[in-house]
Amino acid sequence: MMSLFQILLMILGIVKFVMIVQIIMSWLINFQVLNVRQPLVYQIWEGLSRLLEPIYRPIRKILPPMSGLDLAPLVAFIAIYALERIIYNNAGMFY
Repeated sequence: MMSLFQILLMILGIVKFVMIVQIIMSWLINFQVLNVRQPLVYQIWEGLSRLLEPIYRPIRKILPPMSGLDLAPLVAFIAIYALERIIYNNAGMFY
């Protein structure tokens, strides 16, 4: 049972890392440090967007529009953190 919790925590950690990379990359694109017209930057951006869109889409349907401010990554990050806390607390039962 512990290995299942460890696998879930590892997956959540990877998702958080990918989200952080996408958030930083979006800032760099918005501040014109990175250019999406470059093929490598475009491929990385599209890959990250395709990976994370299934997580963000349901959150964006619930959240009201905030005049250009996308809060879906923040809500997803908080939800993942909460899931990690729940798993850590429940994993203590199996020691």
